[in-house]
Amino acid sequence: MLYWALMFLIVAIIAAIFGFGGIAVAAAGIAKILFFIFLVLFVIMLITHLGRRGSSI
Repeated sequence: MLYWALMFLIVAIIAAIFGFGGIAVAAAGIAKILFFIFLVLFVIMLITHLGRRGSSI
């Protein structure tokens, strides 16, 4: 998911360079949403992993 966020960010930067403002804004918005979803899933997986690791000791 982080890969796709980076790809949309690159598309947004390239679109902004060539003057396609609408496409750049849309791609940047998608990249931001994907990045926040990645962060939420990462934190959830980290908490569950640490919780399982601590309870088995």
